[in-house]
Amino acid sequence: MIHTGEKPFTCTQCGKSFNQLSHLNYHMMIHTGKKPFACTQCAKSFKQSSHLNLHMMIHTGEKPFTCTRCGKSFNCSSHLNQHMRIHTGEKPYACTQCGKSFNQSSHLNYHMMIHTGKKPFTCTQCAKSFNQSSHLNQHMRIHTGEKPYACTQCGKSFNCSTNFDNHMRIHTGEKPFTCTQCGKSFSQLSNLNLHMMIHTGEKPYACTQCGKSFYCSTNLNHHMRIHTRKKPFTCTQCGESFSKSSHLNKHIEGTHGHIAVVSTS
Repeated sequence: MIHTGEKPFTCTQCGKSFNQLSHLNYHMMIHTGKKPFACTQCAKSFKQSSHLNLHMMIHTGEKPFTCTRCGKSFNCSSHLNQHMRIHTGEKPYACTQCGKSFNQSSHLNYHMMIHTGKKPFTCTQCAKSFNQSSHLNQHMRIHTGEKPYACTQCGKSFNCSTNFDNHMRIHTGEKPFTCTQCGKSFSQLSNLNLHMMIHTGEKPYACTQCGKSFYCSTNLNHHMRIHTRKKPFTCTQCGESFSKSSHLNKHIEGTHGHIAVVSTS
């Protein structure tokens, strides 16, 4: 039937056809709402036994699918396949409007809301709207002050798991994002994307006054101080000001004779 395309088993409610009776039976559960496979630990029900088996790994903690590149484990093969695209750079889901590609279909669906302008999730406290419920939940922590993700090594807390994961790489030294051209690795995907501009020559941040372009916004901000003559870094000993913290550090070490402690900005 795969070759002939024959689908003799038809749903009497919506007309959809299947080549196997078992597939029709699974489909009928959409109409009946029947979920015969129940979890014995939390009573959540599923219409397929395979879905129940996958769910049970939440309770057992089992993660049998392991990434051969970085060692991260997952409880289902589809999650491992999605994760592998981080290493391979594969982005099979492309936006038909702007051409931007994504490694997950859900990310494409969220992206499409940029074009439609749809933001169905609204904060009840400040009325700010979001295109993802997870973004709303994360935003709500601004109002509640909740920081549920705590580092067990240094005690620092975060209001979202992404920031927590990025922080943990400081302790573990993990750098899962690797440049396919030169092999250099990074702890954050954003840093890899920034690095890739060195190879592509892309410089998306342009100065509106002189036209000079930069590959990161930080460098553009530093450059703009040439035009604005802004010097936000001031020496506390002599009052001299500088446009960059690195210039202030050199001044302190060269003029006042001790090691500078001003952070780079």
